[in-house]
This record gives sequence, C-alpha cells and structure tokens, in this order.
Amino acid sequence: MTTTQTKPAAFLDRDGVINYDDGYMGTADRIRWMPNAAKAIRRLNDAGYFVFLFSNQSGVARGYFTEDELNTLFKWMRSELAAQGARIDDVRYCPHHPAGSVAGYLEDHHWRKPSPGMILDLMHHWPVQRKGSFAIGDRDTDIEAAKAAHLPGFLFAGGDLDAFVADILQGQSSLR
Repeated sequence: MTTTQTKPAAFLDRDGVINYDDGYMGTADRIRWMPNAAKAIRRLNDAGYFVFLFSNQSGVARGYFTEDELNTLFKWMRSELAAQGARIDDVRYCPHHPAGSVAGYLEDHHWRKPSPGMILDLMHHWPVQRKGSFAIGDRDTDIEAAKAAHLPGFLFAGGDLDAFVADILQGQSSLR
C-alpha cells in the first residue's frame, strides 16, 4: 500500500474484462488484451480510483500452471499496463477449486467468487471508500461477489473497455 488517502475503488475481473477469456491464461504469450484496457485503467487512475484485479484462477488447482507462474504473469501484466500509463494498485486471486487435482488447492475457498473474500481483503488492506466503489466482471459470479460485498457490479459483455468504464464513471459521478 502506498497511500492512506481514502478513495473509491474499481474492482476488475481479469479474464473477460482486462484480457479475453481464452481459458486458463497462465502465460504472457496467451494474453490478448481487451480493446482499450490500458486506457480504461488510466481513466480510472485519473478519476482518483484505486484499481484492483480480483480473479478466480482455478488453473492452479487444476495443475495447468503454478502460483509462481501466475504471479509472474500478473507482474508482467502490471508492467505492460504501467508502460501505457495505467496502474493496477493490487491484485487478489483465488487458486482454489474443489474439483481440482493439486493437493492444497482442493477446496471451495472463501475467496472464490461468487464469495466476496477477495474484495473484502482488498478493502481491509487499502483505504477504500465504499461510496463510489464498484466492480466490473464478465460473469454473474463477479456481480454476485460485488453484491455480497455491498458494492454495485457491472456486467461487461466485451468490446471497448474504456467506453464501458466511461459510462460507469458518468453514472458514478452523481454518487460520489
């Protein structure tokens, strides 16, 4: 954490929002960015929001990639976005899945969406102002996690992420 200033946060799902969901994305060579993803994140940064990623990553539990590989990918993604002036403040992911195959990850963990654990953990570790905060996801489980954390959730169907974020911010400005 680099600030103690309370401000709203945007909680963004990764696969299907920041990048296309091509199934179990564990390496940089498989990432295809959503159109204007960096511009959308930069817009949120400029509007005074914390920007967080929260993502179910059952590929770890299923043995498709390790947590080390996943963390390397998140570090690369943050670096690529930062090179375009877009800052991700923090990341939470849930590597668990009850139907996985890797010991130590075979549970329905309280961070796994639709549970709000990742959002609540980020709110605990960062000075998040609840008023004006929201989540964007591409699945009902993302929206359910937001609602369980008492935040509005917006369902993203793909396309221009920046245009989608601009519409949300226009609506949020009356709520802040």
